[in-house]
Formats: sequence, C-alpha cells, structure tokens
Amino acid sequence: MTFLQRLFGKAPTDLEQSDPNGIETAPLDPKTIDWAALSNHTLVGTSQSTGVERAHNEDALFSLLGSSSGENSVPNFGLFVVADGMGGHRSGEVASALSVRSVAHRLSADPLLQLFDLNGSADSLPVQDLVRRALQDANKSVVSKVPGGGTTLTVVLVLGNQMTIGHVGDSRAYVLTQHETKVVTRDHSLVNRLVELGQLTEAEAAVHPQRNVLYKAVGQGANLEVDVETFPVPKNGFLLICSDGLWGVVPDKEIERIAWGADHPQAACDELIRAANAAGGPDNITAVLVYFPPT
Repeated sequence: MTFLQRLFGKAPTDLEQSDPNGIETAPLDPKTIDWAALSNHTLVGTSQSTGVERAHNEDALFSLLGSSSGENSVPNFGLFVVADGMGGHRSGEVASALSVRSVAHRLSADPLLQLFDLNGSADSLPVQDLVRRALQDANKSVVSKVPGGGTTLTVVLVLGNQMTIGHVGDSRAYVLTQHETKVVTRDHSLVNRLVELGQLTEAEAAVHPQRNVLYKAVGQGANLEVDVETFPVPKNGFLLICSDGLWGVVPDKEIERIAWGADHPQAACDELIRAANAAGGPDNITAVLVYFPPT
C-alpha cells in the first residue's frame, strides 16, 4: 500500500461522542469527504529528543508552512530550519536557538512577506541571495553574542515548486522519492573531507573518532561561506532535515523505511526519534519531515 493510500484511503473511524454540554456529534460520513483534495496538501511532522546519553538538548528547530487559494493567490511557501549547537557551558543551545530565531526572522520578513506586497517589491534580492544573507546574519549574531559557541544550520525555504537550501555544518537535508533516498547537503566535517579526498572510506568515516569535528560552522568566524542550492520539491516524496543524532546512528535504509511506512509525517518523525534512541541515543536528535503531494 502506498503512502497516499494509507493516508487517505481509509474511512475515518466513528467519531460520535457526547459533549459534556449535551451537544451530540454525528458520525463522520466518508462519502462527504473530498479525499482527492486532501491528498493535495503538503504535510509536516517535527520531533526532538535529548537522547539517551546527553543531559540537555542543544538542538533547535523551526517549522512554518503556508498556502493560499483564490484569485491572485500567492505560491505555497514553507520555512524549515534545524540547528545542532556545540560548545561548553550551554553555549551550544544558546547558539542554535539564536541562529534559528535570526534566520526565521530574516526569511519571514523578506521573501515571505513580499509575497503579500500588492505593489510588488522591485528591490527584492534573488532567493538564493536572501537565504545566504540570512545564514551570514545568523553567524554574525552568534559570533557577537555567544563567544565560544557554535552551531550547524540547515535552512530550507520553499516557494511554490522550488526549495532553496542554505547549509553549514553536518546536519543534513535528504530528499526521499519512490526511486531513491539522497542526501542533498554536504557534511562540513573533517572525516567527510577525507572521504572526498579518497583518504577514508564511508565505512571508516562512520566509526572515526573525529567524525564529529567540523571545519565549518555558524559562530566559528566572522566571515562565513555557506552552501546554497535550489531544487524542485520532490512531488509525492519527502524532504527530511535532521541533526547527526539521527543520521549518525540510524541507517539511510531504515530512515527510508520509516518515512514511507508511516501514516503521517508526524508519526514518521516520532518513530525516527525512537529508532535513534533504540540505537543508543548518543546525541540530541531532531527531525523535520515534509511530504509534498503529487501535484
């Protein structure tokens, strides 16, 4: 059974119940529901855990999804952010929270609000430049306000049928389709760089004692170069953004199985967190899963 069939092919359960104020609700008649219309909705799930071995959570996330309809409706939009903080004395959790707030403010104030500007905005920047500047502004905030702190930062801005990804560090963005599961961000870690240079295999990198050491992160210098790319949204597929507390312990094949096997992205996120904790939960875990409909 496909994801869509599981999600929309079942008749609802009997919802009849008694209200304490004496108001009776009738059972929901599945014949009155436009299941085809529901299947055109983008769906989102988010979940977090401190993990088994950590005492507090240094991850942060942000999720915003919007749509409109009617004459002159604006494109569907979404903003999804994951940050994994680092640094002693709780500076990691401050750095991650600050960077998420900074990016959310910048990318809400600029591209999203411009969608509703009836007069247009002639001086608006290209989307990739907006995303790049948002991450660089977040870096400046962390450098100035959280000395010694740092964070990964993966940002996805969805406008219509395109998504622009800004990225620093080793949190990841995946695209899952019925044909493949693909990592679309680059890990800015020392071991991944050694893999790229052919000095380590993927298997060796997975167990390397320095696999968590980053050569690039928000807050680690005044001038930050970030990766920014634009992709089509994966129709009838998923976008997954997660910290290394998930991808570092749960194999890609298991991530794929859980995403496609769940009834809803929220159920999938909850199951992904459980799988990471069952595998030892050595780190904080964050997952944001977005399902894009076929049309």
